[in-house]
Amino acid sequence: METALAKTAEKRQVVFLTILLLLWEAECKTIRYSMPEEMETGYLVANLEKDLGLRVGELATRGAQIHYKGNKELLQMDAETGNLFLKEKLDREELCGVTEPCVLHFQLILENPVQFFHTDLQLTDINDHSPEFPHREMLLTIPESAQPGTVFPLKAAQDPDIGSNAVQNYTVSPNLHFHVVTHSRADGRKYPELVLDRALDREEQPELTLTLTAVDGGSPPRSGTTTVRIEVVDINDNAPQFVQSLYEVQVPENSPLNALVLTVSARDLDAGINGKVVYSLFQGSGVSLPFVIDKFTGEIRLREELDFEVTNQYNIEIAATDGGGFSGKCTVAVQVLDVNDNAPELTIRKLTIPIPENSPETVVAVFSVSDADSGDNGRMVCSIQNDLPFLLKPTFENYYTLVTEGPLDRESRSEYNITITVSDMGTPRLTTQHTITVQVSDVNDNAPTFTQSSYTLFVQENNSPALHIGTISATDSDSGSNAHITYSLLSTHDSQLDLSSLISINADNGQLFALRSLDYETLQTFEFHVGATDQGSPALSSQALVRVQVLDANDNAPFVLYPLQNASAPFTELLPRAAEPGYLVTKVVAVDRDSGQNAWLSFQLLKATEPGLFSVWAHNGEVRTSRLLSERDAPKHRLLLQVKDNGDPPRSASVTLQVLVVDGFSQPFLPLPEVARDPAQDNNDLLTLYLVIALASVSSLFLLSVLLFVGVRLCRRARADSLGGYSVPEGPIPGHLMDVSGSGTLSQSYQYEVYLKGGTGTNEFKFLKPLFPNLQSQAAAEERENAERENAVVRNSFGFY
Repeated sequence: METALAKTAEKRQVVFLTILLLLWEAECKTIRYSMPEEMETGYLVANLEKDLGLRVGELATRGAQIHYKGNKELLQMDAETGNLFLKEKLDREELCGVTEPCVLHFQLILENPVQFFHTDLQLTDINDHSPEFPHREMLLTIPESAQPGTVFPLKAAQDPDIGSNAVQNYTVSPNLHFHVVTHSRADGRKYPELVLDRALDREEQPELTLTLTAVDGGSPPRSGTTTVRIEVVDINDNAPQFVQSLYEVQVPENSPLNALVLTVSARDLDAGINGKVVYSLFQGSGVSLPFVIDKFTGEIRLREELDFEVTNQYNIEIAATDGGGFSGKCTVAVQVLDVNDNAPELTIRKLTIPIPENSPETVVAVFSVSDADSGDNGRMVCSIQNDLPFLLKPTFENYYTLVTEGPLDRESRSEYNITITVSDMGTPRLTTQHTITVQVSDVNDNAPTFTQSSYTLFVQENNSPALHIGTISATDSDSGSNAHITYSLLSTHDSQLDLSSLISINADNGQLFALRSLDYETLQTFEFHVGATDQGSPALSSQALVRVQVLDANDNAPFVLYPLQNASAPFTELLPRAAEPGYLVTKVVAVDRDSGQNAWLSFQLLKATEPGLFSVWAHNGEVRTSRLLSERDAPKHRLLLQVKDNGDPPRSASVTLQVLVVDGFSQPFLPLPEVARDPAQDNNDLLTLYLVIALASVSSLFLLSVLLFVGVRLCRRARADSLGGYSVPEGPIPGHLMDVSGSGTLSQSYQYEVYLKGGTGTNEFKFLKPLFPNLQSQAAAEERENAERENAVVRNSFGFY
């Protein structure tokens, strides 16, 4: 028998599924299923992938979710196979009560893209409940004068099942006096009435006991019984009658307790106790009644609060019974009026937090709204703030999606508080608000930015190694690892500059360090680029120019170029005895490798054989006579001069100078001593020559055009002359060839030669133009030929033949 029922249920389910599939084909967004109630947990309802026409596994890849109104999980879906199973037994009577058909509404939500499917699951009733009477025993008092055909109402049995599974028929146990008649109410429910077939005789039988049976239409049918006890009373030939057989009244659901709903009234033509009417609630509509009736006045009042959302209508049967036991009845139909007493409800179904910046039209949340009220009280309006870059889009019935209006910028705003406001259309309006905090996650869309496009750093020369010389700084408006900046030195275009041996940088904070001591005279300034790179993916970077200027320190003492101080004997100058005051004896030439005020030189006469005879100009080093020479003056004078720079502290060098007083350049007072030269002294002379050339390169720019030819000639003669000292005026004046490299403040090499021209009344110290040893060979040859031609004239003027 059970197998046959199961097959019948399966056939019925197949028919329903076929019909639902046809309906789904017509409306692609709605799926309808049907199944009997009380199926076991794990029962296969359907295969959603097959019914929706999806590919195998697509439900899993699109993050399928099932939502049930009320958030009660009744179904379970296997996203891998698409099978929809029962999570628990479904009781149609518990879920829907007397509502027919019993349809459960589900929503299937798919992502990527967001798609909604409305699913209806209809539960068909099975005969799982037997009829039950409200009481085990019913008492009827019937006067013996009751005529055959008199009808006595009986209380109906209650069966939670519906349709054919509800109560269909009533029977009474066999007897001689009564039979039962089954009637139908307007809502289809059956109720019994007891009909008198044969007059009662109290003296013969004062009490009867009958068994009333209610039978439903299920297969197999179920039944319930109650006992009807009949007491036969004396004659009361008039039953109470209500003024109206049907009363209709409307009551707002917010009516207070004990509020008067309605007053019913019945009349009895009998007198005395048989005409006194008592009111009672005879039977309701199968639910607990929130009403109470005054048995004497017939006033019906509220004893419990009404709720339109739970029950919106009550059908009450009122009985009026006289003192003789006769009774009459009427029906009161109470319509509960809805008031706006339920605020809208908002349920978040899906929330995506955080959302990445720069992503257009991103789904932030999926939510549904509902209102238990009806009519305008249940119609809702959903909104968010106007000043936010988000939009609300209605999707399916009362479902909404919250999406971004466009790409977001985390650097402008990293967090949004979105208040979703749901208002109904009732009076007064009720509102529900829900706030969602949306955080914007960072994307590496901003490169590091230096606080300056270029940096200039100053370093004092002779610094200690690993000295912190400055800090560069860059900022990144991104966050997290996208804003973590690493600093580095970039390769320089100057191939001669070994940047890695000069500078290092702290990769974390941008601090720059000088790796070794810097020398202003070697390297005055240099430039390089520094890069700042974040740790985003992909990484972004920028660069800035760093210029390092080395500041000069007074670390070099003045160096005397002329007169030479590297010989074993002081340099000797000739002074005619007839020299006028202010006669230029010689000029001390000195240089300082420092720069600025550290290279400003001043000259001072510290000591002299004849004080007051000579003076030194402080700024140019010219040694001049201060007065005329007399016979008492010594023929040989020794001068000690000091050359001092303007640094802090100042550095100085001393110069020793011998001056011979002569009557003329033809006969000197004293011969010059011969000085033997050694190889070590030659090396020192070579260094001196380099420095002389460096100084002369600056001075000779002014004299270049005048002295070039003479300088070449004297240079050739000096190379041919092997003498190491000076001869008498009849012979040639010895020259000193000086070749000084371009270290220090002068940048090129020069050659100088000093000579005295015979026949003059005063000594003239002349700086000849520099000779560039790096001239092309052809130009050098031409200059040598010109020098040889001119040597003869010069020798004649000096007395050489």
